[in-house]
Amino acid sequence: MFVVVESFMGVLGRTPLYAARAQGLRVAFVTRDVSRYTPGRVAGEVFGGCVDDVIEADVRDSAAVVAALDRVYRRGELCGVYTTLDHYVPVVAEVARVLGLPGLDPAAAGVCRNKLQMRRVAEAGGVGVPAWAWARSEQEAVTAAGRVGLPCVVKPMTDGGSLDVRLCRTRGEVAAQYRRIASRPTDYFGGRRVPGALVEEYLIGFEASVECFTFRGERTLLGVTDKRLGGHPYFVEAGELFPSLLPRSVQGELVGTAFAALDAVGHDFGCAHTEVRMTASGPRLIEINARMPGGQITRLIRESTGLDVQREQVRMHTGKEPDFTLRALGAAAARFVSAPRSGTVRAVHGRDLVRRVPGVVEVDLHVAPGDEVRVPQNSVDLLGSVVACGQNGGEALLRADAAVGQIGIEVE
Repeated sequence: MFVVVESFMGVLGRTPLYAARAQGLRVAFVTRDVSRYTPGRVAGEVFGGCVDDVIEADVRDSAAVVAALDRVYRRGELCGVYTTLDHYVPVVAEVARVLGLPGLDPAAAGVCRNKLQMRRVAEAGGVGVPAWAWARSEQEAVTAAGRVGLPCVVKPMTDGGSLDVRLCRTRGEVAAQYRRIASRPTDYFGGRRVPGALVEEYLIGFEASVECFTFRGERTLLGVTDKRLGGHPYFVEAGELFPSLLPRSVQGELVGTAFAALDAVGHDFGCAHTEVRMTASGPRLIEINARMPGGQITRLIRESTGLDVQREQVRMHTGKEPDFTLRALGAAAARFVSAPRSGTVRAVHGRDLVRRVPGVVEVDLHVAPGDEVRVPQNSVDLLGSVVACGQNGGEALLRADAAVGQIGIEVE
């Protein structure tokens, strides 16, 4: 029995369930509230096709998850425990440790989940990070902004998907953003946020992510992903390309910073998605995600190298030897769909046209007339994505841009 703790029902969240089933495993899905999933058609199909048991437990508490599993299974039946979500990485690491299953060191999982601890540990390890301060009041936030400089970034410490992350250009904006964060004491999944906010230096430069696996003390680089971000004041991903078009020397600097950060936090098992920004002063760590990469990056890796990240993650978490063989198959790019303005969707055009663009391999649209949408402030606001392949990065990018350009969303 392979245990999955919570998940989005988007493409990324579903694929590990399919991967486990494809390896002949039975799957138990552990959730705090199954009603969050049951109304959805997609979730119903996934639960019916790949989930053998649904167990309700307080997934914010590792002891509660262990107790729930003990009630249902003998420990010898459990071969692995896993999550795709940052919020539950520490709980899953602790459950794996208690049950004697493969997993990430719980201390490393805790550091990766908390941006404040991550900053402290990485900086102590000599890794380049932005200037930062932990503000626990509105006045502390304004004072910190004066130290790190304006504009600055103000964000919570234990959320993901760019939720409540904002570029602030004035002291007034810093104060307002601090109040916004403080008014939401829980994260997207209902867990308690660390009080206060991080006030950070705004790093001017381009951003990329480094994708790798750690297994038996050895780190395997999958590659570097080029990222495109949306407009300020938010930091929403608009697109991705794998493998990177950057010069090898620049990729080497990014990888060096990412690996040094992983060493500093003690990352010792599984996939890691490490975001790094290249500035005029060199690479600086943005954050470490101790999970497989989000967005469409795993699909891009599979299309361009043949490596199925989800399959190998499941193999690792069930104690099997992974296969990290990479083949040079070309390149793949993703572009995300967003609302042109906020309001009610009147019509969605172009679904039939997108797949007529050469090289398109995936179209994932989850928007329909009548939906309320807004200009994206975080990844939750995105309305879908397209993935296209090419012989090289340039062709993949142009095809992905052409594909997303076929989609028109009328908003009133």
